[in-house]
Amino acid sequence: MERMFDAEIWRDVTGGEVAERVRRLIRVTPLVPAPALGRRTGADVWLKLENLQRTGSFKFRGAAARIAALALQSRGTKAASPPQPVAGGTEPIGGSDHASANGPRRKVIAASAGNHGLGVALAARMFGVEATVLVSAQTPDVKRAGIAALGASVEVAGATYDEAEAVARKRASEDPDLVFVSAFDDDHVIAGNGGLLAREILAQLPDVQSIVVPVGGGGLAGGIGVEVVPRGIKLLGASPAANCAMRKSLDDGRAYTTYEGGPTLAEGLEGAVSERTFAMARDYFPDIALASEVQIREAIVYAYRSLGIMCEASAAPALAVLLDDAAAIRGRRTVIVISGGNIEPDLLDKLLSGGAAVGV
Repeated sequence: MERMFDAEIWRDVTGGEVAERVRRLIRVTPLVPAPALGRRTGADVWLKLENLQRTGSFKFRGAAARIAALALQSRGTKAASPPQPVAGGTEPIGGSDHASANGPRRKVIAASAGNHGLGVALAARMFGVEATVLVSAQTPDVKRAGIAALGASVEVAGATYDEAEAVARKRASEDPDLVFVSAFDDDHVIAGNGGLLAREILAQLPDVQSIVVPVGGGGLAGGIGVEVVPRGIKLLGASPAANCAMRKSLDDGRAYTTYEGGPTLAEGLEGAVSERTFAMARDYFPDIALASEVQIREAIVYAYRSLGIMCEASAAPALAVLLDDAAAIRGRRTVIVISGGNIEPDLLDKLLSGGAAVGV
């Protein structure tokens, strides 16, 4: 049986010392009813608004977990003091010299389509860690600018996310003080993103029956699945039809750890999966519905006009797959994870004025 996650790390991130530090930093995001969507789908629908999380997406959870654990390793857990909230949430926690007793402060490097980079940049700044984020040429300018504003170095490395990740991993392998922080294939990140989010949902809505979540690399859905599927809660994944490595992996029975799909507005869901997240998908979310580009655009507009929320393209498939066919959730108390809200203003304006006619 494949090793899907480290149980000790899972306990630490969801209920131990790392959890204590991360929970002081993240927001408990609202879980709100969506009666208009409920009438349309025939379900009792709730929205988990991770678009209101710090940095505008769920990705801050996993990044904070990984870097908190790294900071604890550097300082020694006995010497570490719990992080204290600070004005604006952007000053180093515990001071900038916290690693001096245990060798040089380690640096982190990440590859990101945008949101993971924002999370890494903010978490690194809060823990006084130097961060470099490699993005692809497809990463929206608004996300690049946001990463840089949080103090991380931003570099374009390749045309796609997978190319940027390959460069980041190579640099980390060549520098013993440089730690690669994966966007989805890391025990701390999976537990922080999915595990902590799932526990929040269960605390807010204990009788939830279904959860719908966007799927890219599969770390978020996998982490949620660890917590909810053993409780009998159905987990439904949603991805862009133009680019879904996980759906193809499930269909073909093998993990596509390199993958070239077509262009999609949901650029944050592009790219490959890992052996670990593929195993999680088989066990926890083998049902992945696919959304067309038109459906993704329409879902962004529907979210804004009918639900009053900002939904970025990479979050939209979770909503899009239900607007035309809600059979999978009909009659069920369902949470839709709105995973992020970092949409470029110009794109939103075009979508609102032109509907589904905007190209990728």
